[in-house]
Amino acid sequence: MCVACRNMFDKKDLMRIVKSPEGVVSVDYTGKMSGRGAYVCSSEKCVNKCAKGLLGKHLACEIPPEIYEEIRKTHSAKE
Repeated sequence: MCVACRNMFDKKDLMRIVKSPEGVVSVDYTGKMSGRGAYVCSSEKCVNKCAKGLLGKHLACEIPPEIYEEIRKTHSAKE
């Protein structure tokens, strides 16, 4: 489920963002990294909503701007 729009999608259609036990935030392309994860769909509206603080709230940490750039780049490459 996308954390922004709360709609259900196939796992392959979502991007997983993970905060490792060490506190490092990264994009999980494999879907198997350990840590707390959050899923975001490819909607630009949802990515923007996450960038306004939703993703940081969900993962209980500050999300580096590079993560949002990587999400946008990955989603635009899929289209």
